[in-house]
Amino acid sequence: MHCASCASIIERTVKKIDGVEEISVNNGTENAKISFDKNKTSPEDFNRKLEPLGYSLVVPQAHDMKNLPAQAGMSAEDMGMSESEHAEHLGLNQSKKEKLAEIADMRTKVISAIPLSIISAVILGWEVLIKYEITPEMNPALMEFFHHILPLMATYVLFVVGKPYLLGFYRFLRYGKANMDTLIGIGTLTAYVYSFAVTAFEETLRPFINIEATYYDVTIIVITFIALGKYLEARSKLKTGDAIEKLLNLQAKTALVIRGGKEVEIKVEEVKHGDLIIVKPGAKIPVDGVITEGVSFIDESMVTGEPMPAQKKVGDAVVAATINTTGSFTFKATKVGSETLLAHIIKMVEEAQGSRAPIQALADKISSIFVPIVLVIAFLTLGIWLLFSPSSLGFSQALSFGLVSFVGILVIACPCALGLATPTAIIVGVGKGAREGILIKDAATLEKLHKVDTVIVDKTGTITIGKPTLVDIQNFSKIRDEEIISILASLEKKSEHPIARAILNYAEENKILIQDIVSFESIQGKGLKGTLNNSEYFVGNAKLMQDLKLSFDNSKLEQYTAQGKTPVILATKEKVLGFVMVADEIKNESKQAVTDLHKLGIKVIMLTGDDEKAAKYMASLVGIDEVVAHVLPADKLAKIKKLQEEGRVVAMAGDGVNDAPALAQADVGIAMGTGTDVAIESAGITLLSGDISKLVKAIKLSKMTMRGIKQNLFWAFIYNIVGIPLAAGLFYPIFGWLLSPVFAGFAMAMSSVSVVLNSLRIKSKKL
Repeated sequence: MHCASCASIIERTVKKIDGVEEISVNNGTENAKISFDKNKTSPEDFNRKLEPLGYSLVVPQAHDMKNLPAQAGMSAEDMGMSESEHAEHLGLNQSKKEKLAEIADMRTKVISAIPLSIISAVILGWEVLIKYEITPEMNPALMEFFHHILPLMATYVLFVVGKPYLLGFYRFLRYGKANMDTLIGIGTLTAYVYSFAVTAFEETLRPFINIEATYYDVTIIVITFIALGKYLEARSKLKTGDAIEKLLNLQAKTALVIRGGKEVEIKVEEVKHGDLIIVKPGAKIPVDGVITEGVSFIDESMVTGEPMPAQKKVGDAVVAATINTTGSFTFKATKVGSETLLAHIIKMVEEAQGSRAPIQALADKISSIFVPIVLVIAFLTLGIWLLFSPSSLGFSQALSFGLVSFVGILVIACPCALGLATPTAIIVGVGKGAREGILIKDAATLEKLHKVDTVIVDKTGTITIGKPTLVDIQNFSKIRDEEIISILASLEKKSEHPIARAILNYAEENKILIQDIVSFESIQGKGLKGTLNNSEYFVGNAKLMQDLKLSFDNSKLEQYTAQGKTPVILATKEKVLGFVMVADEIKNESKQAVTDLHKLGIKVIMLTGDDEKAAKYMASLVGIDEVVAHVLPADKLAKIKKLQEEGRVVAMAGDGVNDAPALAQADVGIAMGTGTDVAIESAGITLLSGDISKLVKAIKLSKMTMRGIKQNLFWAFIYNIVGIPLAAGLFYPIFGWLLSPVFAGFAMAMSSVSVVLNSLRIKSKKL
């Protein structure tokens, strides 16, 4: 595929086949997504229609991605994959090996044509300078030499380097399908045939036309410029899709598995569910699983974007492609092949990069009718020059100007830049998001996100960590704080309540002794009791203390409770020894994220099922604009609908499961996920690390990508809006301006290259 009109030709051709329900072709990724009735048609039928037009449909073979390649630059054979499987992973219509071979062939042809175009440019420049008497006349012998050598040079350039453009012209004549190659083919062939006729029948034509004017240089220089532009564009396009390649490169090649009591190194695709896998320091984790033995710090930055290694212990989940930094550990494989988080990420990025943004619709409509309109304009222009100019210019000059305009229009009018404007920016934007731990479901979501003016967040797991933590200790006794925690942890060891887990975690992290309890008893709805070192202790809430008829200064207790903290009181039968406060702590990044959202002009609303006082206190700490407490999932849905009725564009950030109705209703649903627990399919955008600051980055990325698309579309349109009238000679009667096909070829080549390079700028920008 060479341009946007290629995409529209493929779509129109396949749509006409009986049984095809829907087709979407992406020029940026060179992929087609086709829905069809397999009882009526097949991919073989599609190919029979497409191959005469110069296109070949490569159908990926069904596979389960167990052969997920470790090195995308390797050949398909190296990975035990078919070429089509390899091509699907690369997000290209060819394997990387084929694509690089094609680019190498383009490079060879461009290098062979450049010296010839330089010679042609020197001759052209010399002739211009002679007209203005800046340089002396060319030596007759040298002129005669060039007179004979230029046709040979033009023949090589047109029929070898320009072969794709001649084929485009041939297919237009045979099948009536025109694309960018057709325009270039007609333009350069016209210049060549006219020049050849003048050279061959010089004396015969002398009385009728100016036989000194030939356009071999136009054929040579225009084709060289365009071939150079296509080569640079192909190289740049390959770079736009390197996010997939980088993700593929993360996968480990082998796994150290325990089989029959022995350590055996096997290929990663041979790992099965339930296998026990040993991971040594510095090694990549081969598949997803759960740690069964050992403790380590794991660098998850390649998947989540988080720079600091995370501590992992027995019971914690680990993710394929992350790196073990310190100790050895053993884990049980729970997800292999296409089930792993990395495989899901790759699939999601591929689908998002291949999807279309609504803003692309205009460019698609224009591209589909662009080439036929340009052909009509070119022939009309030639006709107008020949009909109306001979009286003032003479037939010979009118024909010369008419040909220059005809060729110039066909050469400069290129829908390539128009077709590349949106997909290249989307490909780069989605890829950049993936590297930052921001998974974007499709291009439409990325486009919507830049319009968001209201963000709704849940409290638990979004603004807060999502799990209770011991945050404060109040000691009313003479025993040390560590002893208070030791007694509490020893009693709570037998409880399954989340608050008990918070106290135990605190004790374990601070290496506080946890002892065995006797006579343990749970007191329903109030707490528990047990005996430690012959002393009976009670742990519970204020109601339990009232039952025990124990009193203490509870002013601090009320103050903490108003802040959403939960007290856990420790007492004997005689007195209260102290209490600890357990709370869901605010994430470190929450306050800065809310501040950054405000800088972007976005209102932040917290919807939570928690107590209003506690919610408002939490909101005040991070600067949230509005709080709605005591809400059920249905209430969240109603709030979003109300905001949308007010004309606001709403993004909802939630856990992707409990908030599913609200996420679906929001203009953009954002799932806050962590590791393998992420609900990838539940929202338009998934933030892998559950970090709310990634939400700010996602919005910035959306704005950056949309800005890039608009810039691309502007330049794509401006090239044609200015170039076509200039090439047609519209300004000649007023200013004497007539665009040389040589400059038209340069402008056309640079239009596509500039659009791709502008899209690639998104990669280097900081979020």
